[in-house]
Amino acid sequence: MFAKVASTKDLSPGEMIGVESGGKMILLANVGGKYYAMGNKCTHRGCKLNEGTLNGDQLRCRCHGSTFDVKTGGLVKGPAKEPEPAYQVKVEGDQIQVNV
Repeated sequence: MFAKVASTKDLSPGEMIGVESGGKMILLANVGGKYYAMGNKCTHRGCKLNEGTLNGDQLRCRCHGSTFDVKTGGLVKGPAKEPEPAYQVKVEGDQIQVNV
């Protein structure tokens, strides 16, 4: 079920934020004007990924440098060994909604 998690005004291109929906910690990123959502808790040691660095569609965890693809949640580089869950995103008007 889709739930509103943010407004498009909250997130400019190249930015990311941490939100919560359905009891899940979610990272919401704006890559080139398109929105993506994935888990916000690093699968390596549990650090909040929204505190990391976003470079294009690659997110680097600030704690130990694991890198994830924000479009898919896929693991690009360890030390993490597991990908992040990815969530469907839709925009209606200025509302960003995530399916959790």
